[in-house]
Amino acid sequence: MTKTIERKLATLAAAVAAAVVTASAHAQETKVTVAISGWTGFAPLTLAKEAGLFKKHGLDVTIKKIPQKDRHLAIASGDVQCAATTVETWIVWNANGVATTQIFQLDKSYGADGMVVKPNIQKIADLKGKTVAASAPGTAPYFTLAWFLRENGLSLKDVNIVNLEPQAAANAMIAGTGNLDAAMTYEPYLSAVRAKPEAGRIIATTLDYPMVMDTFGCTPKFLADNPKAAQGLANGYFDALEMIKADPKKSFEIMGADVKQTAEQFEASQKYLRWQDREANRKFFAGEHAAFSKKAADLLLEAGIIRQIPDLSKLADTRFIQ
Repeated sequence: MTKTIERKLATLAAAVAAAVVTASAHAQETKVTVAISGWTGFAPLTLAKEAGLFKKHGLDVTIKKIPQKDRHLAIASGDVQCAATTVETWIVWNANGVATTQIFQLDKSYGADGMVVKPNIQKIADLKGKTVAASAPGTAPYFTLAWFLRENGLSLKDVNIVNLEPQAAANAMIAGTGNLDAAMTYEPYLSAVRAKPEAGRIIATTLDYPMVMDTFGCTPKFLADNPKAAQGLANGYFDALEMIKADPKKSFEIMGADVKQTAEQFEASQKYLRWQDREANRKFFAGEHAAFSKKAADLLLEAGIIRQIPDLSKLADTRFIQ
């Protein structure tokens, strides 16, 4: 009888200990809020959250969909600690006093960002004096427009810009509203125009001008206070890429559902970009990141989007991709 009681007590003690450990693990999960958009390149972050990959690394992640033009405001207010955006946008944010540091690269666009035009526009130079839809200054579509124009002998002053977000810009082109001659958009909305050639055509993408690349970053305070969490964010993202390789069907279903696409539709849209694994990250931050940042900063200054170039050497922390 005594041995039976002892065994029961031992079992009970083990159960209590396990519960305490579990509760302690949950209590130690670092809360972090991340701002993104519905851009296909950011989808592995959603996958990492929904598949429990961030949780595995001790993180309690909340993802908020915030337009790129407002994302820095959410960071400045303290509502979010980390975000995903294009490399040149971090330059804009830091130039405007919103201190942020990039910690890993997410993706490179290979045709996923582009300019769509009415059928009568034969070349980008034909847009002089015409109306183009693009998101607000300081966003990727606006910067992409500036880049495309400069590469074709024009500047932002040569066109009339109507500020529309990528989805709205694509929809306006398809519907023929807004008296637009061209629009800047990206996947998955670019494919919507691709499917309606009578409404317009894609005149140029990042296959023609490779200049859209996205990175993930956080505030310097968050990185200083939570280095383990920052490592967990990077590891969770890289784990998501491994999951996509191992189980693409399930992964595309999860990522597609977040932007109201089927797995098949999402799979089609992701073909126009390349997610960047740990090895690609190391290569990118070894030289390309600094070179592109310098060229982008010069264009941002020239276009009047920023008034001064911030210290570009402080915009990335590569500890977490090693």
